[in-house]
Amino acid sequence: MSEYVFKLPDLGEGTVESEIGEWFIKVGDDVKEEDIVGTMMTDKAAVEVSSPVSGRVVKLAGEPGDIIPVGAALIVFETDATLEPGAANGAGAEAAAGAPAIEEPVAQAAPEPEPAVPPAPVGRVMTSPAIRRRAKEAGIDLHTVPGTGPGGRVTRKDFDNYMAGAPAPAPAAAAVATPATVAMARPDTREVKVIGLRRIIAERMQQATQEIPHFTYVEEIDITELESLRRHLNSKKADPAERATLLPYLGLALIRALREFPQCNTTYDKERNVLIQHGPVHLGIATQTNDGLKVPVVHDADTLSLDELVAAIRRVSEAARNNTITKGELSGSTITITSLGKLGGIVSTPVINQPEVGIIGVNRAVERPVVLNGQVDIRLMMNLSSSFDHRFVDGYDAAAMIQRIKEMLEHPAMIFLPN
Repeated sequence: MSEYVFKLPDLGEGTVESEIGEWFIKVGDDVKEEDIVGTMMTDKAAVEVSSPVSGRVVKLAGEPGDIIPVGAALIVFETDATLEPGAANGAGAEAAAGAPAIEEPVAQAAPEPEPAVPPAPVGRVMTSPAIRRRAKEAGIDLHTVPGTGPGGRVTRKDFDNYMAGAPAPAPAAAAVATPATVAMARPDTREVKVIGLRRIIAERMQQATQEIPHFTYVEEIDITELESLRRHLNSKKADPAERATLLPYLGLALIRALREFPQCNTTYDKERNVLIQHGPVHLGIATQTNDGLKVPVVHDADTLSLDELVAAIRRVSEAARNNTITKGELSGSTITITSLGKLGGIVSTPVINQPEVGIIGVNRAVERPVVLNGQVDIRLMMNLSSSFDHRFVDGYDAAAMIQRIKEMLEHPAMIFLPN
């Protein structure tokens, strides 16, 4: 028997540490080379990690939520093969030679004989880390869940449908009561560890609100004519996937307005104390997913037509929701649009997506009576709630840019006029 220490490799973009997202293995499991053993969280996404060897798991570096530096021991395997000198450094050895291994020594005693068990289903089920976590918590074998997604992928709907008819998991053993667990006495109360994407979101929101003096500006917009145009153009589209929401129209109006207010298409490099005023518009689209809020990016959005922007927004948003988004598509935005859709309310106070200096929030559109040219008329009204970094964007400039967007949305032909 030989010991193989698999060290955490560099997961890209110069990461120096990663958070354990979830394990698909446990101590004592037999693992084959190239099996997916777990996920590691970077600032951008959950990255699946595969085993570099076949062997038995004898040590794991920590639990989900623990931070592991690149080059540190992630998993210790017991293998049958005789490894060449230095092979125990694992796949991450080149990234951080000499990084510390797990402190406890691995016992070399022969393993106890185990009772025969039925063979495990062959192959790994395709699904998202969030579904794997829910399945693990519920004690569900994902091989038993019928998948309707591409290639048999188990979607959220598949899992929810399965759970609706699945038996309830066995209750866990009762914990000893302590002052910290008094509030957990009721069976419908549970503790949720803040890990993965939720931890990253929490840290970024705290950092943004602590470091950025937000200036929020809300403007009311009459989108009656815009909605009429949107419905008319959508009626010409046979494929529902090609039909536009209001978001691409707002994106086009924002892109045109940024040409007049380039100080809002800017990112702040805190380390160098430099403002980077961008020529292209890399449009962030805040997207709610099962794992939390993500901001996929439509790069070079200023070069796209309406139809191209519709397709691009749909593509990156769906990729963010089903965890097929790439790291590059989750970074590099210069300004962000966020929308709560039908839940948009009257007013919101969007938090700036660092290192950007502005964010545009879309509220719910509602019909209501409005005085227009001395007459009361029913109009479709919507508020834009925007926030700006007041260190670098003056209130006047912020308001003037939103007024420019308002003008274009209320007279939508202006969106398509030549520059």
